[in-house]
Amino acid sequence: MTVKQDNITNIDAFNIDPWQQLKSFTRARIAIGRVGSSLPTSEVLDFGLAHAMARDAVHLALDVSALEADIKTQQFTTIQAKSMAPDRASYLLRPDWGRRLHEQSLMRLQNVSQTKPIDFLIVIGDGLSSLAVSRHVVPLLAEMRNHLPSDWHTGPVVIASQARVAIGDEIGQALNAKMVAMLIGERPGLSSPDSLGIYLTYQPKLGLSDADRNCISNVRPEGLQYDAAAKKLMWLAKESMRLKVSGVALKDESDMPEIAQQTSLE
Repeated sequence: MTVKQDNITNIDAFNIDPWQQLKSFTRARIAIGRVGSSLPTSEVLDFGLAHAMARDAVHLALDVSALEADIKTQQFTTIQAKSMAPDRASYLLRPDWGRRLHEQSLMRLQNVSQTKPIDFLIVIGDGLSSLAVSRHVVPLLAEMRNHLPSDWHTGPVVIASQARVAIGDEIGQALNAKMVAMLIGERPGLSSPDSLGIYLTYQPKLGLSDADRNCISNVRPEGLQYDAAAKKLMWLAKESMRLKVSGVALKDESDMPEIAQQTSLE
């Protein structure tokens, strides 16, 4: 009887599904099971809910007034701007409109009086997920304040509506900023409808491409934590200021000291 029980135990151990262990490390849809040739009903319903949340995140309008009030509690001044896209439908159909400022917004920014040049300009864009902006921008700004050099002038935080990443270049050029950090809602995924992205550009101006920007993505509690994102951004910004470059010319080596320390301990 003992031998038979041992055999059963060994068989059960051999048949353990390794995917179930991997599932604990990711929110990706793995090891979801099946019922005959179909998916379990719970998984089908979960997929439908995730898809609906992603669609809602794209179409949900950003509450600019509420965001502006929250940002001011972090002791930042703010200014609003709009892209050439007059509404959400136009924004989704014409990505090029989201990359350029509306004429009135451009004139308003050009007329902003500055007592000294802006070293580090923060631009917030709704992007493809205003949900990400409303949830994560304020706590991220709080962490960024802890790492900003005291001698850097940040200027006003620009809140851009119906915005794409490249609109930060025109905003930075209008305000004559040395660098611009664009905080924008990323394209929603089926497991992450509220992911925030950060794009850093040195000497922003019209005509730049993605190769001229450094990207930090998936900023949210379930992804890259606020403090880690702020540290990485400030490391890149300081190196960008020192080397006077950004994008492919600026390599992210912010984690190298920690890796070196761990290696020495081993």
